[in-house]
Amino acid sequence: MKRSELNDIVDYTINVTENYKFPLPPFAYYKLKDWQSIGENQREIVDNMLGWDVTDFGTGDFDHIGLTIFTFRNGNFQKKETYPKPYAEKLLFVKDGQILPFHFHWSKMEDIINRGGGILKIKIYNSDKKEGFCNSPVTVSVDGKKVAVEAGSELFLEPGQSITLRPGQYHQWQGVPGSGDIVLFEVSTTNDDRIDNRFYQAKSRLPEIDEDVEAKYLLFTDYDRYIHL
Repeated sequence: MKRSELNDIVDYTINVTENYKFPLPPFAYYKLKDWQSIGENQREIVDNMLGWDVTDFGTGDFDHIGLTIFTFRNGNFQKKETYPKPYAEKLLFVKDGQILPFHFHWSKMEDIINRGGGILKIKIYNSDKKEGFCNSPVTVSVDGKKVAVEAGSELFLEPGQSITLRPGQYHQWQGVPGSGDIVLFEVSTTNDDRIDNRFYQAKSRLPEIDEDVEAKYLLFTDYDRYIHL
């Protein structure tokens, strides 16, 4: 993905959250000079991958297949004594019609909450022992109600609704075309997106960046390059 595209995507997402009156923390707006001047007292942001995360899953077609994430809080698999939080919280911004490819998590349990905007369509399967699709019925919780559906079924989350997904449950979602952008929130167990995603076909989780312009904002994958604590 081009850096110019990433800059525009974050700008767009910030504008939408402001319109929806979902304020973000100060570090969501940090520019490069701000990141380069942070101190040891903000190490948690860097160590726990807080902040912006944008991906097109290696497609080169972000508007069709992609996701914009802002991580507010997270624990740490490798540094549990330093960061004992067993939970994470994220903004997951889905553009009108945008698709998140099929994947599951080996460790993470997550609640996906539609906070406003359009309608989210989720297609779900259990995974089998070879990490393929299983034909068995899938049991999930929708707003605290246990729901059992056939493999490959589609569920629809209107604004205000939520679903709980367990480890090993394949899910793909799409913002229903024409229903508008969607502000999703995720509440989950501690998460590390570098190691806890099993994608069915997607090429990559984290983007390779073409630095065609200077970074206006940093993604969490930029921290090692630009921040020295």
